[in-house]
Amino acid sequence: MPVFCFAAGVGYSGDWWRLTLVFVILHLMVYPASNGYNSYYDKDEDSIGGLEKPPPVSKELLYTSLMIDGIALILSLLVSIEFTIGILLYGLVSKAYSNDAVRLKKMPLLGWITVGVFQGAFTFLMVYQGVAQVSLEKLLEGKVLYGAILSTVLLLGSYPMTQIYQHEEDARRGDMTISRMLGIRGTFLFTGAAFGLATGGYVWYFTQYFSLNTALVFVTTLLPVVLFFGWWFLKVLKDAQQANFKYTMRLNLLSAIFMNLFFVGLAIWLQIK
Repeated sequence: MPVFCFAAGVGYSGDWWRLTLVFVILHLMVYPASNGYNSYYDKDEDSIGGLEKPPPVSKELLYTSLMIDGIALILSLLVSIEFTIGILLYGLVSKAYSNDAVRLKKMPLLGWITVGVFQGAFTFLMVYQGVAQVSLEKLLEGKVLYGAILSTVLLLGSYPMTQIYQHEEDARRGDMTISRMLGIRGTFLFTGAAFGLATGGYVWYFTQYFSLNTALVFVTTLLPVVLFFGWWFLKVLKDAQQANFKYTMRLNLLSAIFMNLFFVGLAIWLQIK
């Protein structure tokens, strides 16, 4: 959702109906369908995503996820052809992540880069096009393209943290994720460095295209996330078992709340200024 809010905030043109339709297609259809499809092939027994104790999967989950994907594609035609193609490509790539025939999850670097690009830059551009109804050439302009790149940098840094409590589960299936490759301490250090790089990029972006005050508000808004991350890392250094589902979900929740708070605020400010 932070990527959606960022792209929508920068590209919103006053069409509430189109904005709402893009939001519904992504967050109530494409993302849940993707999670359901991947859950079917992962067959997780330990904590995963927002579920501490996931239920057994069945064929109905697979069929339902595919049906929702189909509905999302049909509704996407009401937005634009470009947006529809984007939804189709996103769905195919997300399925390749866990499908046994490809299973990008077994490939730590390729899987990590694929998630970062498609959940970051690709989604940013797809949302921007859907909301602003611009040509593909317009998506290559600096303000849009740099925003997309920053979204990917942030995703590349944060995604390993979402895998940090799954090392045992992934090892049982033979999946070498980027977080398993880095190790628990390495995942924290890598995410911290990537987040610092992304923050510097966002400060430059907001200073360049908005104002220094916007950049300062961004940094201030994310301070609670940074403080929690540092506090959690200190706990993990003393006890590796603290790199668990509970704290991962708390970090995800804090990040989502404060980033959405900033980007929604930015969108409102852009409309009323």
